[in-house]
Amino acid sequence: MNRREFLISSTALAAATTATSWAKPAKRSLGVQLYTVRDQAEKDLPSVLAAIRKIGYDEVETYWNVYTHSAADLKKMITDHGLHVPSGHFDYDGINGKFDYAAELGLEYMICPMLPAKGWHELDTYKKAADQFNKWGEQAKKRGMRFGFHNHNYEFQQFKDADGKATTGYDTLVAGTDANLVCFEMDCYWITQAGRNPLDMLKKLGSRIQQLHLKDRKSGFPPSQELNEDAGHFTPVGTGTINWKAILAAAKSHHIRHMYVEQDSGGVPLENIQTSFKTLEAIS
Repeated sequence: MNRREFLISSTALAAATTATSWAKPAKRSLGVQLYTVRDQAEKDLPSVLAAIRKIGYDEVETYWNVYTHSAADLKKMITDHGLHVPSGHFDYDGINGKFDYAAELGLEYMICPMLPAKGWHELDTYKKAADQFNKWGEQAKKRGMRFGFHNHNYEFQQFKDADGKATTGYDTLVAGTDANLVCFEMDCYWITQAGRNPLDMLKKLGSRIQQLHLKDRKSGFPPSQELNEDAGHFTPVGTGTINWKAILAAAKSHHIRHMYVEQDSGGVPLENIQTSFKTLEAIS
């Protein structure tokens, strides 16, 4: 083979290799919110991480009760088990002082999972929270992270704004926060329990929704905007009523990179996340 033939052959091979790699869809990242397995995680986190990885998950999302470990130790524990930690939940009253910890842990996202319960029924709570979120968003951005909020159902209560127009706490949070500083992690269960459609919310908010929580909802129960025991109808993904095929397709079109299986209660946690994983793998 002369030099010209070699170059032509090499170029063709490179093109074929590139075409093949482009033809293969990237594997969808899938994680677990560790709150799902909180009882086990707080007793023996390494064994829980090993079980999560064995099921097939490649990411976890942390929560406040595992921050008893130093950031360095927690990060090592997670990565030693072949897992990645893109996101963590931080209590509204416990976020201050945790920004450096989150950065050391290597998080991309710091997520506030809930507002203080005493203010859920007051629109002013959501206005003040929006202002606070913008400030926390600046703190996160300085450290190379994004700040976000995770919804439940209580944020969708109806209020009247100063002009007498109907609004919700969630709408107030969206309108009052800077899109460059504050994003949203949509919990598909709680959106549905609130009487809303996750697909509609994805369409409405677009790129402001950066992450998803995946958990299913049993049939036969009415929606509600009160967060109480009557609002919890949890079941593993694929065993309830939510249209996961459509949601995953929408998540792909919206370039959502991180999704976490979560189940607040009910059943056996490790069995729940295994069932959910099988469903999601089959759809993916």
